Amino acid sequence: MLELINGKIIADRVLEGWNLWIEGGRIAAVTTRDCPGAQVIDAGGAYIAPGFIDIHTHGGGGYDFMDGTVEAVCKAASMHMSHGTTTLLPTTLSYGVDSIEAAIRHAREAGDKPDMPNIPGVHLEGPYFSLKQAGAQDPAYIKSPAKAEYEGITERAKGFIKRWSFAPELEGAKEFCEYLTKHGISPSIGHSDAEYADVLKVYEKGCRMVTHLYSGMSGIVRKNAYRVLGVVESAYLLDDMAVEVIADGCHLPVELLQLIYKGKGADKICLVTDSMRGAGMPDGPSILGRKQDGMPCIIEDGVAKLTDRSAFAGSTATFDRLVRIMHKNVGISIEECVKMASTTPARMIGLSGCKGRLQEGYDADIVVFDEDIQVKKVFVKKGDMVRMHCY
Repeated sequence: MLELINGKIIADRVLEGWNLWIEGGRIAAVTTRDCPGAQVIDAGGAYIAPGFIDIHTHGGGGYDFMDGTVEAVCKAASMHMSHGTTTLLPTTLSYGVDSIEAAIRHAREAGDKPDMPNIPGVHLEGPYFSLKQAGAQDPAYIKSPAKAEYEGITERAKGFIKRWSFAPELEGAKEFCEYLTKHGISPSIGHSDAEYADVLKVYEKGCRMVTHLYSGMSGIVRKNAYRVLGVVESAYLLDDMAVEVIADGCHLPVELLQLIYKGKGADKICLVTDSMRGAGMPDGPSILGRKQDGMPCIIEDGVAKLTDRSAFAGSTATFDRLVRIMHKNVGISIEECVKMASTTPARMIGLSGCKGRLQEGYDADIVVFDEDIQVKKVFVKKGDMVRMHCY
């Protein structure tokens, strides 16, 4: 039995003077009692929170999940774990089928290793996107959904695809969305030039997520003097639609983060890094996607950009930075920030019964951080054990 003491436990409220017990890889109790005979770990007055869950990350530490090796997955995932991420979905880019399926295999193999964060599956970002909203996605691979193709990818992945981002205005998108929901994959609207009617069609087929709100998507436009809602406005209008938010302080200004929180609330916001290989790395040239043939970009001012500076090319954020900005800059309570970092993402990928909360019976995926959101310790459940990492 492990017992964490002298910390501020973040549940629905901050609990001071309480202890957290861990046994068999799970939380045994959150209590004011002491546990005789337990191995005591003193949190030193720091916060004790459920581990961060990143449902959209392309890499970090100089590695991309599309690089084509298990080592690349392990190196990137380990870097993110050192910043509080205990569960993540390695995220692909728009590539050919062979490259996407290789990324799925490597992510699965990396997740089986003992010193990794949890990797319950992958997030496929593309290739079924709008060319008008491609952003840093390679236009050479962008296409409409092809039934034989996505069915083949899904069948060979054997349940390891958790999310799939797509543009709902494309031919065949409604049928694609229906297929995803029937196979337990969370559909998400991304890199889309859709209008409200397009969004509504996939919403009615079970789509409840928008990928990186405001980035790579349509807003309201005028058609023959009439205003037509885009993806952004549709996300606000549909109360049950959750949204990803890249709260790195670059993609979206503080005022816009405040607006999103006001409009959607913590129960409908998932903080995501959308990080590329430059996360945790110094400024300078970098590559988005596979090292051998990815898209050249530049890291500067805390974010990755295309070389012509025309668009962002993913972020260089780690998860502690997201929480820090939402709490310190945007002014949201630490409990609500943790909800957006853990509880809501867990629900959106079907893990709300075991992850994202500090309560009895839940997996002991835990992050300990100080008042400045600097990570001190990370606990990750692996099998019937919990592994502690100190930083």
